[in-house]
Amino acid sequence: MSKGRLEAFSDGVIAILITIMVLELKAPQGVSLGALREVIPSLLVYVLSFVYLGIYWNNHHHMLHLTDRVNGAVLWANLHLLFWLSLIPFVTAWMGRNHYASVPTALYGVVMVLAAIAYEVLQFAIIGAQGVDSQLARAIGADRKGKISLALYVAAIPLAFVQPMISDAIFVVVAGVWLVTDRRIERAVE
Repeated sequence: MSKGRLEAFSDGVIAILITIMVLELKAPQGVSLGALREVIPSLLVYVLSFVYLGIYWNNHHHMLHLTDRVNGAVLWANLHLLFWLSLIPFVTAWMGRNHYASVPTALYGVVMVLAAIAYEVLQFAIIGAQGVDSQLARAIGADRKGKISLALYVAAIPLAFVQPMISDAIFVVVAGVWLVTDRRIERAVE
């Protein structure tokens, strides 16, 4: 089975998710720069979530570049990933509206954990379809960056009940680590 439809569908879903998120941003009341203060929390979490969706889109694109064929398991694994990504606009809006309160921040972390796991499941499904000696399997290797990111997301969940800003900092750090395109896959493509 060709990967073209899977890639096009995924691109469309992620574009819609970004659109939904931006529609949740509400203009402030008032015309002064000071009026922006009331929307800064929503704007900041929107930027973070936009970056996360961009990271997933970018790495998904690169991963599929190393994919020759897909099967039913890959299609379902991809839908699993898209499901968790589709919750990002919800947790983004909730976290932004509640100025980084503990429960919305923890739920943001839960969605990040589950999206990261779903991405790993998709990688394994693709490797399963192509073989353990595939380009993707060699490029991913031990995936220390993915495992460390997952551990940091897990740590951010209980820390949200201690101090939500610690969790927020963890989310920013993990995004910063992934902001640069996954060089392992870029090297394999070259």
